[in-house]
Parts: sequence; C-alpha cells; structure tokens
Amino acid sequence: MITLDLSKAKLNENLESYKDTVKEIHDMIHNKTGAGNDFLGWVELPENYDKAEVELIKKTAANLKEKTDVLLVCGIGGSYLGARAAIEAINGLYPKNKVEIIYVGNTFSSNYIKQVAEYIEGKDFAINVISKSGTTTETSIAFRIFKEMCEAKYGKEGARERIVATTDKARGALKTLATEEGYTTFVIPDDVGGRYSVLTPVGLFPIAMAGIDIDEMLKGANDAMNKYSNPDLNQNDAYKYGVAR
Repeated sequence: MITLDLSKAKLNENLESYKDTVKEIHDMIHNKTGAGNDFLGWVELPENYDKAEVELIKKTAANLKEKTDVLLVCGIGGSYLGARAAIEAINGLYPKNKVEIIYVGNTFSSNYIKQVAEYIEGKDFAINVISKSGTTTETSIAFRIFKEMCEAKYGKEGARERIVATTDKARGALKTLATEEGYTTFVIPDDVGGRYSVLTPVGLFPIAMAGIDIDEMLKGANDAMNKYSNPDLNQNDAYKYGVAR
C-alpha cells in the first residue's frame, strides 16, 4: 500500500486549512450529490463489480491464451491506457512466456497499422475491440482491417472465437455488430468514464490475457478503497497528496 511522508516537504500553506473543504468534496463524491455524479460508478467499483462477468472474463481469457501469441487491443484513450499502464507496470515491457499485447486503434498512422499487420502475419492472434459507441474513427478503421485479417486467416467461425467486444450493454454500432457476429461481449458500465475504467471489463480482459491475476488486482483495489475512503484529511494519504500538490 502506498504511504506518504510530507515531513520534509516545503509547503506554503497549512494542510489543516483544507480539512473542511476536503470533507465537503468527499461527501459529495460518496453521496453522489455533486456535478457529474452519474459517472461515479468507479468509487465503489472494487466492491460492487459484476462477479459473474469477471468469472466469464477469466474463463474466456484462459481459453483464448492457449491458442494466442498476440492480443490486439483495439481502442483509444481510456479504452486502452489503463490496461496498458497496469500490464507494463506488472509485467514490464518485454515479458517472456506471456501473450504479447499490442495496442491499435488509437492512431490514423497507416504505417503503424501496416507494421503491426506484417508483424502478426505468422502469429496466432486475437482481437479485443473496445468502444462504447463503436463509431470512434481510429478504432473503427483499425478493427475493420484486423477483423478482415482474422477472418481471412481463421475463417468466419474461427474469427468469431478470437474476437472479443467490450462495449455498451444494449446499444451502439459495436454492440449491434457483436450480436450479429456472435462475438463474446463484455459490458462497459454506463456510470464509469473511460479514464476510470481499468477495473471494468475495459481493463480486466486485456490484463487477464496478459497473465495477470485479476482477482488479486480487484482485492488490492478493494483494500485501497477501504484505506483511502477516510474523510479525515489527516488520516488519508491520497487526500493529503492531493492537497499538497
């Protein structure tokens, strides 16, 4: 668990002067009364996540890892950055004996897409396309290209087993396509924004594919949630760090 020592920090103001303000902000977040409260699903996510979906994520990842050298994570912004940060922090940049994770769908660079396509030519690969709407331009273009590659290599049925969609639970272009094609599909919660989505299927599926124990990750997140949910500024290192910044 991360701790904070400000004993040698040269602060211009007394942290105590922010105590009431921090408590007010804390209450607005946890009571969901402030602006943007409809996107606060992340606050208690380590405890209130969909247990059945996490079990399906683990099962899907375990099966797919057996026949996959490379996973293409096709998404942009928060749809891939959280997973990438977690995977690289835990596994490092070049882990051995793990499914290689390559990130696509976050750029218009045709050269980048061409290089990735050439690199995976002789490898077994799978795709995790991540988009709430399914209409994000960079992601849509990359997915279309690699979906065609996947179908050309494995056939429609084989590709169906290698493409996983993470998207809205009920609507959107990607949800419609995933239903029509019969892809395994995971849900992006309505009340969790992309920047906070690493503990949703957005992050958990790629992380599981990278060989990381997502049960332990969620347990650690739950421990952190409990530790850093104290409204008292003096007892909460996360709040103290925020004020010091």
